[in-house]
Parts: sequence; C-alpha cells; structure tokens
Amino acid sequence: MSSNHLPLESGSNQGHEKQTLDRCSSNNFSSGSLTTAGSRQGSSGRLLNNNVVKLMGFFWETKKESKSLKRKGGGQVWHQKKKTKRVVFVVGLIGFFFIFNWFMIVNLQDGGEKIESSANLSKIAVQKEFKRLSKRMRSQYGVYGRMLALAAHALAEGQNKREPKDLWKEPVIPASVWRPCADQRNWNPSGGNNGYIMVTANGGMNQQRVAICNAVVVARLLNASLVIPKFMYSSVWRDVSQFSDIYQEEHFIDHLNPDIRIVKELPNELQSLDLEAIGSVVTDIDVPKESKPSFYLKNILPILFKNRVVHFLGFANRLAFDPIPFQLQRLRCRCNFHALQFVPKIQETGALLLRRLRKHAAYPGPLDRYLVGSHTNLIVEGRKIRSTKASKYLALHLRFEIDMVAHSLCEFGGGEEERLELEAYREIHFPALTLLKKTTKLPSPAELRTEGLCPLAPEEAVLMLAALGFNRKTRIFVAGAQIYGGSTRLSALNSLYPYLVTKENLLSAAELEPFKNFSSQLAALDFIGCTAADAFAMTDSGSQLSSLVSGYRIYHGAGKMPTIRPNKRRLSAIFMKNSTIEWKIFEQRVRKAVRQTKHVQTRPKARSVYRYPRCKECMCTTN
Repeated sequence: MSSNHLPLESGSNQGHEKQTLDRCSSNNFSSGSLTTAGSRQGSSGRLLNNNVVKLMGFFWETKKESKSLKRKGGGQVWHQKKKTKRVVFVVGLIGFFFIFNWFMIVNLQDGGEKIESSANLSKIAVQKEFKRLSKRMRSQYGVYGRMLALAAHALAEGQNKREPKDLWKEPVIPASVWRPCADQRNWNPSGGNNGYIMVTANGGMNQQRVAICNAVVVARLLNASLVIPKFMYSSVWRDVSQFSDIYQEEHFIDHLNPDIRIVKELPNELQSLDLEAIGSVVTDIDVPKESKPSFYLKNILPILFKNRVVHFLGFANRLAFDPIPFQLQRLRCRCNFHALQFVPKIQETGALLLRRLRKHAAYPGPLDRYLVGSHTNLIVEGRKIRSTKASKYLALHLRFEIDMVAHSLCEFGGGEEERLELEAYREIHFPALTLLKKTTKLPSPAELRTEGLCPLAPEEAVLMLAALGFNRKTRIFVAGAQIYGGSTRLSALNSLYPYLVTKENLLSAAELEPFKNFSSQLAALDFIGCTAADAFAMTDSGSQLSSLVSGYRIYHGAGKMPTIRPNKRRLSAIFMKNSTIEWKIFEQRVRKAVRQTKHVQTRPKARSVYRYPRCKECMCTTN
C-alpha cells in the first residue's frame, strides 16, 4: 500500500499525515522476521499488537486534527467531505492490517506445527501405538490390564534411558572367590562287587538328571555296579528318549570310572530274572523322599546281597542332601557338573541356537564349552572382531505348562472355564492329587497365591522385567514347552518386548525335525539357551530346570552369570495391589524384592547342591 493513494492536502497537516502513514507502512512490511521460523507465533502476536497500536494512534491523531480545523473556521463543505472520506479510508486501512496480520499468524502457526510435527514424528507415532496397545491390554488381560498399560507407557518413555547397571551383573567380588573343584577325588575306585543297581527314572529331562546323580551316589554307597539308567515313559511328557539319546554314554562311563563301575546292561545270568517276583523292584512308595544313606544300608543292601540286583522304579528325590559323607556329596556334584554331557546332535543344534541369539559375537561365552563341547567354534565361525557390540540376551524360563498350572491348584484369571479344564486334567494325570483334594481341606487358591506358591503367569513375568528396568530393545529368549493359554497368553510379552524369541523362532523346521516329539531333547536345547544367557530370570523357584540352570551358572560362571530369583511371596503382595498402585511405587517395590535375593550365599543346610553348589563339597574358595 503506497502513500500516493491518500488524498492530498496542502500545508503542514498534509505532510505530517503522509509521514505518519509512511512510518506505519514501513514498520509493518520491513520486518523480515515475519517469514522466519524465529518469529513464529510469539513474534506474530507482537507485530499485530504493535501495528494496531500505531494505526489507532494515527486514527486518533487525524481525528484530533479534523476537530482542530473545524474550530478554526475551515468548515467548507467540500473540505468536510474530504475529511470524512479520509476518516473512512483510515478505518478501512486499519481493517486491512487486521486481516493481513491474522493471515500471517495463521500461516506461521501452521508452519510451526508442521516443523514441530516433522521433528517429533517418531515420538508421536510411538505414543499413539502405546495408547492403542494400552486400550487393548485393558480389555484383554483383565486384572492386569491396567498394570500392563502402565508398563507399556513406562517402556515407551524410557526406551532411550540406560538400564540399571546391576541388571547384567553378579556381585562379582564375593562370587568370584568360589571356583569349581568337584572333579577332585580323594578315594580309590569302587569295584561294584555287591551286585547291580538299575534305575528307571521318571519325570522330564531335569527330574531324570537329578535321579541319575542320586543313583550314582547310591551305587558307590552300596559298592554296587550301576547299569546305565533308563527313563520311564510318561503320559505327560510322552517321550521315548533314553539315556543315550540325550547324554554321551562313553563320557559318562569314563569320567566316573575312578568312582564307580558302570555297565551298559545286566549280565546274561541276571537278565532272565523276574525282578518283581523275587522282590528286587523298589518303588518311590518304598523309599521315603530324601532318605538318608543309613536307610539304603539298612533296607536296600540286604536285597542286593540276596538277589544280586535291585531295580529302583521312579527314584525322584530319594536321597537326602544332609547328612551325607563329604566325598559322596562331591560325587553327586561331579556327576551333574562334569559327567553329564549332551550328545553331539544336541550340542551342534545348541551351538546354532547360541549363534543366532548372540548377534555379532566374535568370542564364545564363558559357559559354551561346557554346554556344546567341540561345537563351540560354530557359535562364532566366520565372524571377525568388530566394533559392534555382541548382543546380550536375557533368558526367561516360563514354567507355565498345563501340568504345572494344574498341579499348583492356583487360579489364573480364566474363571469357571479354566477351573473345569484344570480339574479334568488333574483327574487324568494327577489322580492322587484329585483324591487328596476331595478328602482333605487344602489351602484355597487365594491363600496359595498369598504364600507365593503359585507360578508366575506370563503377565506377571513381563511386569517384573519391565519394573526391573529391562528396556524395550532387550533380546529375550523364552524357554519352556507349550504355555498354558497359548499364543494369546504370550502376547503380553510380545507386545512389550518385540525382540522376544523361542527356539522355534530361531531354528528352522528342518533343524528342529530330529527333536520333534522328543520333549526331553527339546528341553536340553532350552537348558543350553538358558544356561549360556547373559542374564537368566526364573519365574518359579521350585522348577527343576530353573534350579539346575541357576546352579550350573554359579558353578561354571566364575561369578559373572547373574540370575534373577524372585521372591514370589513378596511379589504376590505387590501384585495384589495392581488396581491402585502407581507405576513408580510398583517399580521400587519389585526392585527391592528382587535385590534382596541377589546376593552370594553358601548352600543352606538340606538344600540342593544342584541349585546351591557354593559349598565345600562342590566348590572351593580362593581365600
């Protein structure tokens, strides 16, 4: 807008008005900041205010001059009309500036929003995704929907934060003073002259492993020869695997040869005996749980002298941990940590599993050689030393198969349908438990949960991990068979931790084919994946696999292999407040509950040497 469009007037008034309008026009258009990002909304608002003030000042100045002229007698009609037109024009000009400034502000606001939106596009997308996820979790997971939504939000907010330092570490100084020494001996070999011990172990791979070690000790105690153990077929596990399908027979025999005599089968003259008819079959009913060595000397040795053979049928947890002679306890450790090595087929596939779990790894892990033997090189074969860090991974054992869920007598949010399903399963697979439930008043599911006797559900496990500080990028290897509730139940883990894998994800169908329908051999792969992990989290302290894995990590881990052992009783009290507790408080309480279990301790009296090997029989101290 130029000043030439204004009506001309003679004298000083005309010049004064022209200068005033020129100043206003100059102030409005010379400000280049209107088109820069630095002006944006604040600058635009100030420009609008300044221009309005200046134009209003010009208007009132003009009006005053008009009145002054009128008082001085210059009241010609033509002159008054010109003045009226001028006033109308000024008012229109003010309106024009209002419209112009409004247009500029709107454009600057839109431009600012576009710039800001572009800069934070990924953050907004993540927030939208977690908002959608939170809504779905609230409807899908019922009792834990609220907490899972809070966990999702916390993981989104903290995805660029550093994890707590102690997540991937053990208390190294007190832990590293313990070193393995169960392979040291201080006795002469046993001739096994008193007869033969046969064992048919029941349960899954982990129960069978414990039974094997106990059988080795009983054979030495009774000066008997041990026949290579056999495994009982279970309607739960449905696996026909035998010792030589899982463990290396020759290594087992050779490594324990200085301790006991081991044979692959009974002598011909004893094979034709009807062991049950002559009273040589001893079941779990005949042998109390955790029997002392004196029980075997008093009750089993006479049968051995009489019939030359005793067949233990079952033999789960049938030998006490205390009191027991020093060298016999050491033999039990020696069997578990040294004599039992997986067959090459399992070792090779286990090495392949570890290779895919550890991206960019240029060196084997500290436990790899104990787990996969000569196949250790396969884990890092063809990889050069890189600047890229090797991927850490957390192993999580979800002991949440239907047999565990049914046997626990707990409830897991499935209502009447779940209760009927588990009751039907118990009647088929645990008839003694069903009978006991009908004849004895047992604790209610709520009481069991309060006492921490229920296994952690997948939803509870993922809440624990999120509260401890494992971030969304954490690689998690989930071990276990078919989770009760299927893929739907695992979706809580998948949603919060997208880098979650199982052996079925990492190994092809062709690579898994040799293990199909052999649950014990598949369990051996899980054992390798969990034991070699940078950190291991158990969800049920009573699980044999979790106990064996954590003990193996202590024994061979040189104080560098941390294990998360939740106190389920304390966690239960925290989870019970899920409908009201705030995330920060939940996080603090979970960390405290887990931290209290993360300390170096020697084996408590009467507790398992497989889980607590820090004792003088299994490990030695450097100080």
